[in-house]
Amino acid sequence: MSGEGTTILELKNVESAYGPIKAIRGVSLRVQDGEIVTVLGSNGAGKTTILKTISGIIDPRKGSVEFAGESITALDPSLIVRKGLVQVPEGREVFPLLTVRENLLMGAYTRADRDAVARDIEMVYAYFPILRERARQEAGLLSGGQQQMLAISRALMARPRLILLDEPSLGLSPKLTKEIFEIVVRINRERGTTMLLVEQNANMALNAADHGYVLENGRIVMDDSCDRLREKEDIKEFYLGMKQAGARGERRWKKKKTWR
Repeated sequence: MSGEGTTILELKNVESAYGPIKAIRGVSLRVQDGEIVTVLGSNGAGKTTILKTISGIIDPRKGSVEFAGESITALDPSLIVRKGLVQVPEGREVFPLLTVRENLLMGAYTRADRDAVARDIEMVYAYFPILRERARQEAGLLSGGQQQMLAISRALMARPRLILLDEPSLGLSPKLTKEIFEIVVRINRERGTTMLLVEQNANMALNAADHGYVLENGRIVMDDSCDRLREKEDIKEFYLGMKQAGARGERRWKKKKTWR
């Protein structure tokens, strides 16, 4: 990986499977503190399996996962959250019968600092004002975009050092997708929250992230800075569909790259 800085997350030769079916094979990747890193790949490539392995939902059969300098390989997911690593799952998975505010409080369940929790609720309302308007509404009644905002906000309530984002654009309109990605970049820039992003919308992901990995059939086949990945012919053809005009438009809000 290019750039200098502290490695906050590292996977070394990780293999995970569902029964006899290997989902990821020998995956090694690194995420530097303060970065947004993206993993690109088609459906079934193993992207979500990587995130589930990191967060402890799936135990790897081989290899290791290190976070902030210590092994979290096969550690209980609740302990991983307490260490500062939180996942925003595919499909949002908010608590539908709880209110927006109650969902946010669930994100802070590991914390005892009530005054700081109250301040952080105000912080997420500043990022997503619609959540303040819907604070007493059941989460299941929110639109898909609002649920995605709530899922990200719930993760922020844990004060994580690193957030795993699984397909945040899934099921959203282009307009809402752009809005979500703008706020993801803003959170990274303003709060320094590191993010590992799994996303099929390659244009958005490459413009938001610092570094990218390409996953095919459970293996990493390419990695580079997002600026360089965007110019590779294979990426243009298979992930960007040669629609470079759209990518240029999205660069208007892309954050300035700063390698650490």
